[in-house]
Amino acid sequence: MTMHPFSRRSARPSALRAALLPAHGTACVLLAAWLLTACGSTPLPPWPATPTAPRSAEQPAASRPQARPAPTGPAAVSRPLPDHAPLVVQGAGPMAAPAVLPSAPPASPPYGAAVAARFPEPPMAYSTPGLRPERRAFTTNAELGQWLRALADSAAQGAATGTTATTRARVLTIGNSQRGEPIAGLLLTRAAGTDPASLERSGRPTVVLIGQQHGDEPAGSEALLVVSSELAQGLLEPLLDRINVVVVPRANPDGAQAGTRVTANGLDMNRDHLLLDTPEARALAQVVNDYRPILVLDAHEFTVAGRYLQKFNAIQRYDALLQYTTTANYPEFLTKASEEWYHQPLLAALEAQDLTSHWYYTTSTDMQDQRISMGGIRPDTSRNVNGLKNAVSLLIETRGVGIGRMHIQRRVHTQVTAIASALRSTAERAADLEQVRSFVAREVSAQACRGQVVVEAAATPTRRALDFLDPDTGADRRLSVVWNSSLTLRPVKARFRPCGYWLAASATAAVERLKQLGLQVMRIAEPGAMLAETYLETARESGDRQDVRGSIAGNAGILRVQVTPMRRAIDAPAGSFYVPLNQPRAPLAVAALEPDTQNSYFANRVIADLADIARVMAIPALVFDETE
Repeated sequence: MTMHPFSRRSARPSALRAALLPAHGTACVLLAAWLLTACGSTPLPPWPATPTAPRSAEQPAASRPQARPAPTGPAAVSRPLPDHAPLVVQGAGPMAAPAVLPSAPPASPPYGAAVAARFPEPPMAYSTPGLRPERRAFTTNAELGQWLRALADSAAQGAATGTTATTRARVLTIGNSQRGEPIAGLLLTRAAGTDPASLERSGRPTVVLIGQQHGDEPAGSEALLVVSSELAQGLLEPLLDRINVVVVPRANPDGAQAGTRVTANGLDMNRDHLLLDTPEARALAQVVNDYRPILVLDAHEFTVAGRYLQKFNAIQRYDALLQYTTTANYPEFLTKASEEWYHQPLLAALEAQDLTSHWYYTTSTDMQDQRISMGGIRPDTSRNVNGLKNAVSLLIETRGVGIGRMHIQRRVHTQVTAIASALRSTAERAADLEQVRSFVAREVSAQACRGQVVVEAAATPTRRALDFLDPDTGADRRLSVVWNSSLTLRPVKARFRPCGYWLAASATAAVERLKQLGLQVMRIAEPGAMLAETYLETARESGDRQDVRGSIAGNAGILRVQVTPMRRAIDAPAGSFYVPLNQPRAPLAVAALEPDTQNSYFANRVIADLADIARVMAIPALVFDETE
């Protein structure tokens, strides 16, 4: 495959521009005539070696009044404001200082000058409220909201005067945190309107950018404020000729205020995207349902010293760690797009800015466990759940946890570089991505009642030479480690793929969450019979949900069961539910409803009894009401 050429160039302040450039109603239907409309094999689309030309409906940037040149460079940096200047957005007044500042980070850094010298400051200064040199705290949630409102007001003024062509920016309040803080977003588009239907009619794919799901990982949030500004009125703005963008800079406001990884009730929200126990995760799910993004990018930070220093006497070496969706039943064409159209350009963009990168990896909190693991493979994280919604889903992690404000400009620079690369890849591949998504939606739907589905998978253990830094000298240290690869998954448990799942009328909590995942759920209108497999429980124990780091915060007390599917006819009363698998997000139903996995709705007590669920093994000839 021919990839786009990338030219390496320095990021001198004088070259900043070059661096940044590079509707349901209630209806009774007979499901037998409806269920398997796509059961035939869907032909594979050709895999384009070069980006497909943009749709003719898109107005080229060169034809717009006062349009800036399109991005041409491989990486991204922001035009800096003077180091000590207050933030001013297109005529808006300076941001007010926060009333309360969180505690300052620890005075003692986890490493000395020799290690710090390996991470010099970038040759430009980013300016957000939280990045001012005199600040001890990062941008507060109030300042974040003010920043986004100022950008939206500026875009509205520009549109009214004709100075910014058709760019529209709209502030979104996508939900509230557990402590009542607004979770704010910014929609940027050149569609005729800012509602989801207008974006759909524009023919441009949408990107959703998410920051700070973990409250102690601030660089992503600060970087997304920079990216928002550049999309609204800066060097990334021409990309809006081909894409729409929704930016959610801070998904966990309570954790950000407290400086903690978890939400206010102690849950790790980035392990909550299948269960949807937190209002924060539900808010993000609604954004994805409303705007149907082709790309979801999740900005995080990783531990720099901590358990790496304790286990290996080493410091993390890389600026960025990257990973795309790696979970069972993810369509292979989306993996191919993730690797060739996003991951490879990301590596080139970072290298062009002299930033180091590697696959994402972590290690457990058990000090005796010397293994290194790539990011998780279970369908619970944003990266994996949004992938199963048939999007390219990327994780961008920068070095930050445990070092306070150290290297914050470099961390933000790394995030901005990576995010801008992903935005540019989406703009270049917009038509190709839509073709792949259309194919994947048909192909996933066509698999109902056919073949095998993976219920549980495992990473593949191997060995890898991994580079760290010596904590005393700052020199590279290469260690041979046990490496659990998420790129090659081993099926642990597979079953014949059902046509769908039956749920008892009492399983309303599960039904509501399935619909929040974007799945179609049908209510049985008239009683009938189904050929099904029910679950015979053969063993049970209680435990905690686990990931590669250890126990997942706030997720104790799950039921671990072993089951044997038993085929028989079952009665399906009126008022019970049917979840068909001939729908594009069918793998999410498998992840939620097969009971013998740690993320299932039964294991996590969303479904109370094994008798409340069954695998439907033949197309049911029943009458249904579509649920609202």
